Amino acid sequence: MTVPGRNGGAQTDPGISSDAERDVRVMESESHPITDFTGASTPYIDYQSIDVLLSLQRPRSDAPAELTFYVMGQVKELLFKLIYEELERTRALLDGDSVPEAVANLRRLRRVVELLNETWNVLSTLTPNEFNGFRDVLGSASGLQSYMYRMVEYALGNKVASLARPHRQVPHVHAQVQRALHEPSVYDAALRLLARHGATLPPSVLDRDFSQPYEPNSAVERAWAEVYRGKAATDPLPQLAEALMDVAEGFSRWRSLHLLTVERIIGWKPGTGGTEGAGWLRRVAEHRFFPELWTARSLL
Repeated sequence: MTVPGRNGGAQTDPGISSDAERDVRVMESESHPITDFTGASTPYIDYQSIDVLLSLQRPRSDAPAELTFYVMGQVKELLFKLIYEELERTRALLDGDSVPEAVANLRRLRRVVELLNETWNVLSTLTPNEFNGFRDVLGSASGLQSYMYRMVEYALGNKVASLARPHRQVPHVHAQVQRALHEPSVYDAALRLLARHGATLPPSVLDRDFSQPYEPNSAVERAWAEVYRGKAATDPLPQLAEALMDVAEGFSRWRSLHLLTVERIIGWKPGTGGTEGAGWLRRVAEHRFFPELWTARSLL
């Protein structure tokens, strides 16, 4: 049986199996791996679209190090997609008052962010000469133009509308980015949940234009401090606070590692996307997601 592939072609349906069927398969194969398949592919290739995935690496130079840069860029994009989907799910769980499930999701999300951060540890092995060997072929391409990363930033609450502009010429991308810009963030969902649990938060926090940058508020800071003061560490709200902090800290590490990697490889040269490079990244690294969760510690 064939099913439509993502690029319009056909691929083999890997089928559905149950525990009982897998038990039979193990007995029939005498616990040896299955190596014979019908058709022109294997179930794993088709399930993961491996042949398509591995055909998407198209470096533009003969520099050996470009493949490392290229693949790490694609790995980051896949992880951005996963992170965004997990943030969307977390927001829905918070809106539904499913706090323990949201906490579990955020803890898994932090692990994904840690994996994302490891990409900088790989890229930092590139020497200046290796990177200069292919940097010119990037032209004006820059990670600043990553629409999945921009959607992640919006889902986390860093709403900078001007950074959605690069995608205006790509209608299906523009629509996704604009939706993420105008939707409430995970932090907005967490603050609404706090209000439902008795926190006194002003309308300017709860009922606002979600496409605008979030402004820190002293009432929110006090509400998070009360969460830490008034409940056991094992209660859902303190656990939520710490799970959110785990994610916020993970992304702060991401930005810091980005800055360090750029300084290590190109110093203070301008970036390919129009910024001054390390100077821009240094300012970005100072931003904190979920700001009152950081400052509330000063009240404890």
